Amino acid sequence: MRRPLNRPKGAGSAVLWDLLTFEHLMTSQVIHVIYWAGLSLIALGAFGTIGAAVGVAIRDPFPFGLLLAVPVVIGGLLVMGALVLLWRSFCEFYVAIFKISEDLAVLRADVDAERKRTAP
Repeated sequence: MRRPLNRPKGAGSAVLWDLLTFEHLMTSQVIHVIYWAGLSLIALGAFGTIGAAVGVAIRDPFPFGLLLAVPVVIGGLLVMGALVLLWRSFCEFYVAIFKISEDLAVLRADVDAERKRTAP
């Protein structure tokens, strides 16, 4: 990977330099936080769906409230399961795109090194 000539020396300044430039991507660290935040929002939605169904079952007379609450709980949990799968696939796609970018940077560095070796 190409490094600028005026890169600062030292451990702390190197980390700051990596944060200010796009030579080292932080996607793998940040995507875990984004993934768990999305899963927590999906879990809140699932708990809200279950709470709403229980509220409907308690409020309405026995047969009608229960007949309405059971399909709502089942449908809500199925939707939340599908959302979890979609969120996971979105996050994996995001990581794959950035991994391809990192691999291309390595290939570019290899090609540049090969050109320098074969140059007269």
